[in-house]
Amino acid sequence: MSLAADLPDRPYMVNLCENRYRFLAAFAAAMFRGQINLLPPSRAPKVLQRVAEQYPQLYGLTDGPDSPEGLDTIVRYDDRIPRLIPAREARPFEIPGERVAAIAFTSGSTGHPQPHVKTWKTFCESAKLIGAALGLARNRSVTVIATVPPQHMYGLETSILLPLCLDGMALYSGRPFFPADIGAALEQCPKPRILVTTPVHIRVLVEAGEKLPDIELIVSATAPLSRDWAVKAETLFHTRVLEIYGCTEAGSIAFRRTTEDDLWQAFEGVRFRRKAEESWVEAEHLPEPVVLNDLIECHGTRHFKLLGRSADLVNIAGKRTSVGALNSILNEIEGVRDGVFFLPDGPETSDRLIAFAVAPSMTKEDLMAELRARLDPVFLPRPLYLLDELPRSETGKLPRQVLAELAEKLSKR
Repeated sequence: MSLAADLPDRPYMVNLCENRYRFLAAFAAAMFRGQINLLPPSRAPKVLQRVAEQYPQLYGLTDGPDSPEGLDTIVRYDDRIPRLIPAREARPFEIPGERVAAIAFTSGSTGHPQPHVKTWKTFCESAKLIGAALGLARNRSVTVIATVPPQHMYGLETSILLPLCLDGMALYSGRPFFPADIGAALEQCPKPRILVTTPVHIRVLVEAGEKLPDIELIVSATAPLSRDWAVKAETLFHTRVLEIYGCTEAGSIAFRRTTEDDLWQAFEGVRFRRKAEESWVEAEHLPEPVVLNDLIECHGTRHFKLLGRSADLVNIAGKRTSVGALNSILNEIEGVRDGVFFLPDGPETSDRLIAFAVAPSMTKEDLMAELRARLDPVFLPRPLYLLDELPRSETGKLPRQVLAELAEKLSKR
């Protein structure tokens, strides 16, 4: 309440706080004030500039020493530490359900980021569904430790909305990155605790091979997790791994235990449908059906198999596959730490796949030989680039525009 009273008199806030508690306090203060949280997919200057052009009356709130480029007005959380209000003066934190709480932007994986309006009621209902699916809605104290940023829909729903909307939930204010940092964060938090992360981080944790403090549950999203890595994580850390499926447009809507089932199960009240090449989701908490960017194979209305993104379908010389399938094959090769296929825009007659891989112990010839043994010749990458690392976002994603720029840069060498 105190922070809300001290915010600038503007309709939009870009919440850039790195400390998760400060992000939560600022997120709530903006809603309390009647301001809308803008959630861009990244803090890259061009991305922030584009958002500022769309919403000229915004301001940025940050708790770091640097001034993010792309925004004209910056407010520092450290300069506005709110005074504590005695409990006798506090009033209930009530937000009208129809109030617009945030505008979330897609990651840009298939093009330019697109805005989507989210009401407080939609957020609350979504948090309850996530909690029920993860077995957290039991009025017991559970601490969330997350490696993903709170500005991303997945991070927002799991590490901000769960503590805000469910009794007994707590959050760890930091964002650990390296395995040792994740271990230290878990050690600081009381049991039971859950780790909210991504397939990239799970793979790094498994490869590090270090014993971690007890984890009741590992939650993964932003990209499909292979069953092999899920089995390794459950075995090494003596826990369960659950994947969440969702999108910015609809939020989190399904889950699965990767070691047990290939099929995804819809949250309670959520239904999936497919007609021809189009798939969509319906739910009581969503204002209208949402068309998915993914292709799914429905098994009833509550279960489905994920086939890949619509934009990821590859059709070369009459043969079809998906970028997701190619990525799985590439990353299963021993010696490959990370890898991705990319199909540039262009006429079908000039379709030519590109692959980027991180494989320190392999030569380009070694990796191509492994791919020839696994792929139809029409799907072999031309060219194949070996890199020290891939330019993944904070959530482990590789937006299409980033891959296009990387391919153009490397082609000029």
